[in-house]
Amino acid sequence: MARTAGAAQGADEAARTADGAQGAGRENDTARRRRRAQFLRELTEARELRDRVQPRRAKAARLRHAMRMRTFRW
Repeated sequence: MARTAGAAQGADEAARTADGAQGAGRENDTARRRRRAQFLRELTEARELRDRVQPRRAKAARLRHAMRMRTFRW
């Protein structure tokens, strides 16, 4: 059910981009940047929540990341 709503939303957005002129491209770019910023905020929040809920996994991930950074050659 959600898939059809997403498809309809995508079709609406495609119609708007087809109708738009030069100024609409800038608006779409700002809207895209706003959506991307919102997505990245939510992603960060989800990662923080996962780290709080699963501290052992978070610690293991931190250690793996530290090892990767130690062995990385600049």
